[in-house]
Amino acid sequence: MTGFLEVLATASQITVQDLGRTGWTALGLAPGGAADRRALWEAAALLGQRCPGAVLEMPLTGGRFRLTEPSRIALTGAPMRARLAGHDLVWNASHLIPAGAEIEIGPAEAGVYGYLALAGGITTPEALGARATLAAAGLGTVLTPGQRLPFAKDPAPQTPARRLPAAPRFSGGTLRVIPGPQTGLFEPETRAHAFATRFLAGPASRQGVTLQHAGAPFESQTAGLLSDFITAGDIQITGAGTPVILLAECQSIGGYPRLGTVIPTDLPIAAQARPGTPLRLALISLEEAEAASPPEAEWLGPLVRVATPLLRRPHDIPDLLGYQLISGVVRGDEEDGCGLI
Repeated sequence: MTGFLEVLATASQITVQDLGRTGWTALGLAPGGAADRRALWEAAALLGQRCPGAVLEMPLTGGRFRLTEPSRIALTGAPMRARLAGHDLVWNASHLIPAGAEIEIGPAEAGVYGYLALAGGITTPEALGARATLAAAGLGTVLTPGQRLPFAKDPAPQTPARRLPAAPRFSGGTLRVIPGPQTGLFEPETRAHAFATRFLAGPASRQGVTLQHAGAPFESQTAGLLSDFITAGDIQITGAGTPVILLAECQSIGGYPRLGTVIPTDLPIAAQARPGTPLRLALISLEEAEAASPPEAEWLGPLVRVATPLLRRPHDIPDLLGYQLISGVVRGDEEDGCGLI
């Protein structure tokens, strides 16, 4: 059975996102996908999915939505004020939403991108192997009031609600960086200065976030540098000497020199940085990076293990009669492939 998520109102450019599309970079198409990929794996852990499905990505604020069929949802990413039938919904948690109930999601309290996921996943049409929205290429779905987005049936609606500990990635911090093929084009003094500087996040988009700093611009010995393959996480130094951390919708090739690459585990910190957020860069070895940032499929298991039951007062649970308390079995091998647990 297919249900529909009805879009009643939007207050920002909300899009459908997943983990993006692979295999098209050689043709100039960015992989795209969620700006904060960790948020999708958090949703998968809360909803019992082996691999994240398509979700709503809400920059800075949300909107009002209604489901035509009951389903569990998960709210992850930048914490936002969420309400259901006059009751507050806990962020970074799953909730059973009755058919016809209205979900209201307000402004973010911190960070940039909040996410609403459904247990069966949003099933808008795929394009080039993914549902991710890349508006510049005319791919995916940008929400407008009055739309009805299909979603698949919740495979286990009676699973008790769960929550995850608050993730400390919405107020900046240190971004670990591995060296790249152009790191050596910067003088040792320039590299030392870059990794000792306290930056503030500047203007940002899904393409990248600028790092602002006091003092002289960063220079490199890159006259005549040819355009090269680039990817999310790369730190480009513009012609004006300003560092820019590339994000999900970055271009596929570029000619600016790259200081290094932010490891995938830390990239959500950059993506969630509002202007003025403090950020630092820390150079680490490839061996340290492999230990600190395992493949994405291995992010799920640890998240499942730290998820706990969501305890709420009975009179604050509008969907109380929809729950039964014997469910929610976890096998412990959740990182093995994709699918539903």
